Amino acid sequence: MPADSNRWFTLRVPASSANLGPGFDALGLALGVYLTCRFRRSAALSIQASGRDAAAIPATPDNLIWQTALSVAEAHRMTMPPIELHIHNEIPLGKGMGSSAAALTAGVVIADELLELGWKPLRILDEAARLEGHPDNVAPCTLGSIVASAIDSGGVTRAVRLDLPKSFDLAIVVPDFDLPTSRARAVLPSGYSREDAVFNVQRAALLIAALATGTTSVFPAAIEDRFHQPYREALVPGLHEILRLRAPGLLGCALSGAGPSILVFFERGYESVCGLVVQIFRLHGHEAETLHCSIPERGFELTRE
Repeated sequence: MPADSNRWFTLRVPASSANLGPGFDALGLALGVYLTCRFRRSAALSIQASGRDAAAIPATPDNLIWQTALSVAEAHRMTMPPIELHIHNEIPLGKGMGSSAAALTAGVVIADELLELGWKPLRILDEAARLEGHPDNVAPCTLGSIVASAIDSGGVTRAVRLDLPKSFDLAIVVPDFDLPTSRARAVLPSGYSREDAVFNVQRAALLIAALATGTTSVFPAAIEDRFHQPYREALVPGLHEILRLRAPGLLGCALSGAGPSILVFFERGYESVCGLVVQIFRLHGHEAETLHCSIPERGFELTRE
Protein backbone atom coordinates (compact mmCIF):
# COMPACT_ATOMS: atom_id res chain seq x y z
CA MET A 1 0.00 0.00 0.00
CA PRO A 2 1.46 3.45 -0.94
CA ALA A 3 2.69 5.68 1.88
CA ASP A 4 0.03 8.29 1.09
CA SER A 5 -2.77 5.74 0.82
CA ASN A 6 -4.81 7.37 3.57
CA ARG A 7 -4.55 10.96 2.32
CA TRP A 8 -7.72 12.99 2.13
CA PHE A 9 -9.63 13.74 -1.07
CA THR A 10 -12.29 16.41 -1.54
CA LEU A 11 -15.02 15.87 -4.10
CA ARG A 12 -17.65 18.42 -5.14
CA VAL A 13 -20.65 17.35 -7.22
CA PRO A 14 -23.21 19.90 -8.47
CA ALA A 15 -26.96 19.62 -8.17
CA SER A 16 -28.91 19.30 -11.39
CA SER A 17 -32.26 20.00 -12.99
CA ALA A 18 -33.60 17.46 -15.48
CA ASN A 19 -36.13 17.43 -18.33
CA LEU A 20 -36.22 21.24 -18.86
CA GLY A 21 -39.83 20.90 -19.94
CA PRO A 22 -40.04 18.77 -23.10
CA GLY A 23 -36.69 16.94 -22.78
CA PHE A 24 -38.02 14.13 -20.60
CA ASP A 25 -35.16 11.84 -19.46
CA ALA A 26 -32.91 13.49 -22.07
CA LEU A 27 -32.00 17.06 -21.07
CA GLY A 28 -30.44 18.38 -17.88
CA LEU A 29 -28.32 21.20 -16.54
CA ALA A 30 -25.91 21.57 -13.64
CA LEU A 31 -26.67 23.93 -10.76
CA GLY A 32 -24.13 25.71 -8.58
CA VAL A 33 -25.37 24.05 -5.39
CA TYR A 34 -23.08 21.27 -4.20
CA LEU A 35 -22.69 17.95 -2.47
CA THR A 36 -19.18 17.93 -0.97
CA CYS A 37 -17.50 14.71 0.13
CA ARG A 38 -14.20 14.59 1.99
CA PHE A 39 -12.92 11.03 2.16
CA ARG A 40 -9.93 8.78 2.73
CA ARG A 41 -9.15 5.11 3.29
CA SER A 42 -9.82 3.94 6.82
CA ALA A 43 -9.61 0.83 8.97
CA ALA A 44 -13.41 0.83 9.27
CA LEU A 45 -16.32 2.55 7.55
CA SER A 46 -17.18 5.91 9.14
CA ILE A 47 -19.74 8.36 7.73
CA GLN A 48 -20.69 11.83 8.96
CA ALA A 49 -23.24 14.19 7.41
CA SER A 50 -23.72 17.93 7.79
CA GLY A 51 -25.44 20.76 5.94
CA ARG A 52 -28.89 20.98 4.47
CA ASP A 53 -31.25 18.10 5.31
CA ALA A 54 -28.34 16.33 7.04
CA ALA A 55 -30.71 14.43 9.33
CA ALA A 56 -32.15 12.67 6.27
CA ILE A 57 -28.74 11.49 5.03
CA PRO A 58 -27.90 8.03 6.47
CA ALA A 59 -24.58 7.87 8.31
CA THR A 60 -24.76 4.08 8.06
CA PRO A 61 -23.63 1.45 5.55
CA ASP A 62 -26.87 1.92 3.55
CA ASN A 63 -25.79 5.45 2.60
CA LEU A 64 -26.31 5.87 -1.16
CA ILE A 65 -22.78 7.14 -1.80
CA TRP A 66 -21.22 4.13 -0.07
CA GLN A 67 -23.67 1.66 -1.61
CA THR A 68 -22.89 3.04 -5.07
CA ALA A 69 -19.15 2.64 -4.50
CA LEU A 70 -19.77 -0.96 -3.41
CA SER A 71 -21.84 -1.59 -6.56
CA VAL A 72 -19.03 -0.32 -8.78
CA ALA A 73 -16.51 -2.53 -7.00
CA GLU A 74 -18.77 -5.58 -7.25
CA ALA A 75 -19.46 -4.99 -10.95
CA HIS A 76 -15.73 -5.05 -11.60
CA ARG A 77 -14.99 -7.94 -9.24
CA MET A 78 -13.02 -5.80 -6.84
CA THR A 79 -13.25 -5.04 -3.13
CA MET A 80 -14.03 -1.53 -1.95
CA PRO A 81 -11.80 -0.54 0.99
CA PRO A 82 -13.46 0.98 4.07
CA ILE A 83 -13.43 4.77 4.08
CA GLU A 84 -13.88 7.72 6.38
CA LEU A 85 -16.46 9.91 4.65
CA HIS A 86 -17.50 13.43 5.66
CA ILE A 87 -20.52 14.64 3.69
CA HIS A 88 -21.55 18.30 3.52
CA ASN A 89 -24.75 18.81 1.59
CA GLU A 90 -26.23 22.00 0.07
CA ILE A 91 -28.79 20.31 -2.20
CA PRO A 92 -32.42 20.25 -1.02
CA LEU A 93 -33.54 16.63 -0.75
CA GLY A 94 -36.75 15.45 -2.38
CA LYS A 95 -37.16 18.66 -4.35
CA GLY A 96 -36.26 17.64 -7.92
CA MET A 97 -32.70 18.98 -7.85
CA GLY A 98 -30.85 15.73 -8.45
CA SER A 99 -29.71 15.01 -4.90
CA SER A 100 -29.68 11.25 -5.48
CA ALA A 101 -27.87 11.65 -8.81
CA ALA A 102 -25.19 13.75 -7.11
CA ALA A 103 -24.77 11.08 -4.42
CA LEU A 104 -24.63 8.34 -7.03
CA THR A 105 -22.05 10.26 -9.07
CA ALA A 106 -20.00 10.80 -5.91
CA GLY A 107 -20.04 7.07 -5.20
CA VAL A 108 -18.77 6.26 -8.69
CA VAL A 109 -15.98 8.86 -8.45
CA ILE A 110 -14.91 7.63 -5.01
CA ALA A 111 -14.78 4.04 -6.27
CA ASP A 112 -12.85 5.09 -9.36
CA GLU A 113 -10.26 6.90 -7.26
CA LEU A 114 -9.75 4.32 -4.49
CA LEU A 115 -9.91 1.29 -6.78
CA GLU A 116 -7.49 3.06 -9.17
CA LEU A 117 -9.69 2.43 -12.20
CA GLY A 118 -8.38 5.50 -14.02
CA TRP A 119 -11.67 6.42 -15.64
CA LYS A 120 -12.16 9.60 -17.66
CA PRO A 121 -15.33 11.69 -17.05
CA LEU A 122 -17.25 10.06 -19.93
CA ARG A 123 -16.55 6.61 -18.51
CA ILE A 124 -17.68 7.78 -15.08
CA LEU A 125 -20.85 9.14 -16.71
CA ASP A 126 -21.45 5.81 -18.44
CA GLU A 127 -21.13 3.94 -15.14
CA ALA A 128 -23.35 6.41 -13.27
CA ALA A 129 -26.03 6.25 -15.99
CA ARG A 130 -25.94 2.45 -15.89
CA LEU A 131 -26.63 2.52 -12.17
CA GLU A 132 -29.22 5.34 -12.35
CA GLY A 133 -31.06 3.87 -15.34
CA HIS A 134 -31.22 7.17 -17.24
CA PRO A 135 -28.57 9.84 -17.86
CA ASP A 136 -30.43 13.16 -17.63
CA ASN A 137 -29.27 14.08 -14.09
CA VAL A 138 -25.91 12.31 -13.87
CA ALA A 139 -24.75 13.82 -17.18
CA PRO A 140 -24.63 17.42 -15.89
CA CYS A 141 -23.27 16.14 -12.55
CA THR A 142 -20.37 14.72 -14.54
CA LEU A 143 -19.91 17.16 -17.41
CA GLY A 144 -21.39 20.43 -16.13
CA SER A 145 -23.37 23.05 -18.02
CA ILE A 146 -26.39 21.94 -20.13
CA VAL A 147 -26.28 18.38 -21.43
CA ALA A 148 -28.32 16.40 -23.94
CA SER A 149 -27.81 12.69 -23.36
CA ALA A 150 -29.05 9.27 -24.39
CA ILE A 151 -28.19 5.63 -23.85
CA ASP A 152 -27.50 4.04 -27.23
CA SER A 153 -28.61 0.60 -28.42
CA GLY A 154 -25.41 -0.89 -27.05
CA GLY A 155 -26.03 0.51 -23.57
CA VAL A 156 -23.37 3.24 -23.83
CA THR A 157 -24.25 6.77 -22.73
CA ARG A 158 -23.76 9.47 -25.35
CA ALA A 159 -23.76 13.11 -24.26
CA VAL A 160 -23.21 16.58 -25.70
CA ARG A 161 -22.86 19.67 -23.53
CA LEU A 162 -23.54 23.30 -24.38
CA ASP A 163 -23.41 26.56 -22.45
CA LEU A 164 -26.34 28.75 -21.44
CA PRO A 165 -26.49 31.84 -23.67
CA LYS A 166 -25.14 34.95 -21.94
CA SER A 167 -28.47 36.73 -22.42
CA PHE A 168 -30.31 33.96 -20.51
CA ASP A 169 -30.46 33.40 -16.78
CA LEU A 170 -32.27 30.98 -14.50
CA ALA A 171 -33.28 30.27 -10.94
CA ILE A 172 -34.91 27.48 -8.96
CA VAL A 173 -37.97 28.16 -6.85
CA VAL A 174 -38.09 25.57 -4.05
CA PRO A 175 -41.42 25.09 -2.23
CA ASP A 176 -41.79 23.93 1.36
CA PHE A 177 -42.98 20.41 0.55
CA ASP A 178 -41.36 17.26 -0.86
CA LEU A 179 -42.38 15.05 -3.76
CA PRO A 180 -40.79 11.58 -3.89
CA THR A 181 -39.62 10.68 -7.40
CA SER A 182 -41.36 7.31 -7.12
CA ARG A 183 -44.70 9.04 -6.59
CA ALA A 184 -44.09 11.49 -9.45
CA ARG A 185 -43.18 8.60 -11.76
CA ALA A 186 -46.21 6.56 -10.74
CA VAL A 187 -48.68 9.05 -12.24
CA LEU A 188 -47.15 8.90 -15.73
CA PRO A 189 -48.93 6.90 -18.45
CA SER A 190 -47.45 3.77 -19.99
CA GLY A 191 -47.70 5.21 -23.50
CA TYR A 192 -48.34 8.40 -25.48
CA SER A 193 -50.26 9.30 -28.61
CA ARG A 194 -48.44 10.12 -31.82
CA GLU A 195 -49.73 13.68 -31.52
CA ASP A 196 -48.17 14.13 -28.07
CA ALA A 197 -44.92 12.46 -29.15
CA VAL A 198 -44.59 14.80 -32.14
CA PHE A 199 -45.47 17.77 -29.91
CA ASN A 200 -42.61 16.97 -27.52
CA VAL A 201 -40.07 16.17 -30.24
CA GLN A 202 -40.78 19.53 -31.82
CA ARG A 203 -40.44 21.41 -28.54
CA ALA A 204 -37.28 19.59 -27.47
CA ALA A 205 -35.64 20.34 -30.83
CA LEU A 206 -36.75 23.97 -30.60
CA LEU A 207 -35.45 24.28 -27.03
CA ILE A 208 -32.01 22.90 -27.88
CA ALA A 209 -31.75 25.22 -30.90
CA ALA A 210 -32.80 28.20 -28.78
CA LEU A 211 -30.28 27.35 -26.05
CA ALA A 212 -27.53 26.90 -28.65
CA THR A 213 -28.22 30.21 -30.39
CA GLY A 214 -29.66 32.45 -27.68
CA THR A 215 -32.95 32.86 -29.53
CA THR A 216 -35.65 34.20 -27.21
CA SER A 217 -38.51 34.57 -29.71
CA VAL A 218 -39.42 30.86 -29.63
CA PHE A 219 -40.22 30.97 -25.89
CA PRO A 220 -42.41 30.02 -24.10
CA ALA A 221 -43.44 27.49 -26.79
CA ALA A 222 -39.99 25.86 -26.68
CA ILE A 223 -40.44 24.78 -23.05
CA GLU A 224 -43.95 23.29 -23.35
CA ASP A 225 -44.45 19.62 -22.56
CA ARG A 226 -47.05 16.87 -22.77
CA PHE A 227 -45.01 13.92 -21.47
CA HIS A 228 -44.85 14.49 -17.72
CA GLN A 229 -45.92 17.90 -16.44
CA PRO A 230 -49.66 17.64 -17.20
CA TYR A 231 -49.81 14.39 -15.20
CA ARG A 232 -47.93 15.89 -12.26
CA GLU A 233 -50.05 19.03 -11.90
CA ALA A 234 -52.23 17.32 -9.30
CA LEU A 235 -49.13 16.60 -7.17
CA VAL A 236 -47.76 20.16 -7.17
CA PRO A 237 -50.21 22.82 -5.98
CA GLY A 238 -50.00 25.82 -8.32
CA LEU A 239 -48.14 24.03 -11.11
CA HIS A 240 -51.00 24.49 -13.58
CA GLU A 241 -50.83 28.28 -13.18
CA ILE A 242 -47.03 28.40 -13.00
CA LEU A 243 -46.58 26.65 -16.36
CA ARG A 244 -48.89 29.22 -17.95
CA LEU A 245 -47.22 32.29 -16.48
CA ARG A 246 -46.43 35.05 -18.96
CA ALA A 247 -44.51 38.23 -18.09
CA PRO A 248 -41.94 40.56 -19.69
CA GLY A 249 -38.52 38.92 -19.51
CA LEU A 250 -39.89 35.52 -18.48
CA LEU A 251 -38.88 32.84 -20.98
CA GLY A 252 -40.77 30.04 -19.30
CA CYS A 253 -41.13 27.76 -16.29
CA ALA A 254 -40.71 24.01 -16.02
CA LEU A 255 -40.87 21.41 -13.29
CA SER A 256 -37.33 20.72 -12.11
CA GLY A 257 -36.87 16.99 -12.54
CA ALA A 258 -39.81 15.22 -10.93
CA GLY A 259 -40.54 18.33 -8.85
CA PRO A 260 -41.83 20.02 -6.87
CA SER A 261 -39.20 22.74 -7.46
CA ILE A 262 -39.66 25.00 -10.47
CA LEU A 263 -36.95 25.89 -12.98
CA VAL A 264 -37.42 29.47 -14.18
CA PHE A 265 -35.74 30.68 -17.38
CA PHE A 266 -35.65 34.45 -17.87
CA GLU A 267 -33.77 37.11 -19.77
CA ARG A 268 -30.82 38.47 -17.83
CA GLY A 269 -31.90 41.33 -15.59
CA TYR A 270 -35.45 40.05 -15.05
CA GLU A 271 -34.86 38.14 -11.81
CA SER A 272 -38.06 39.62 -10.38
CA VAL A 273 -40.19 37.20 -12.42
CA CYS A 274 -39.28 34.49 -9.90
CA GLY A 275 -41.44 36.32 -7.40
CA LEU A 276 -44.49 35.46 -9.52
CA VAL A 277 -43.84 31.76 -8.97
CA VAL A 278 -43.39 32.32 -5.22
CA GLN A 279 -46.70 34.20 -5.15
CA ILE A 280 -48.54 31.33 -6.83
CA PHE A 281 -47.18 28.82 -4.33
CA ARG A 282 -48.23 31.17 -1.55
CA LEU A 283 -51.76 31.40 -2.96
CA HIS A 284 -51.90 27.62 -2.69
CA GLY A 285 -50.80 27.66 0.93
CA HIS A 286 -47.06 27.04 0.54
CA GLU A 287 -43.98 29.17 1.10
CA ALA A 288 -41.05 28.93 -1.31
CA GLU A 289 -37.46 30.13 -1.56
CA THR A 290 -35.66 31.25 -4.70
CA LEU A 291 -32.18 29.94 -5.40
CA HIS A 292 -30.32 32.04 -7.96
CA CYS A 293 -27.90 29.36 -9.12
CA SER A 294 -25.05 29.68 -11.55
CA ILE A 295 -24.60 26.91 -14.10
CA PRO A 296 -21.13 25.43 -13.49
CA GLU A 297 -19.13 24.89 -16.64
CA ARG A 298 -17.62 21.78 -15.07
CA GLY A 299 -19.23 18.82 -13.40
CA PHE A 300 -17.66 17.07 -10.41
CA GLU A 301 -14.29 18.28 -9.17
CA LEU A 302 -11.88 16.04 -7.24
CA THR A 303 -8.85 17.42 -5.40
CA ARG A 304 -6.18 15.60 -3.43
CA GLU A 305 -4.87 17.05 -0.19
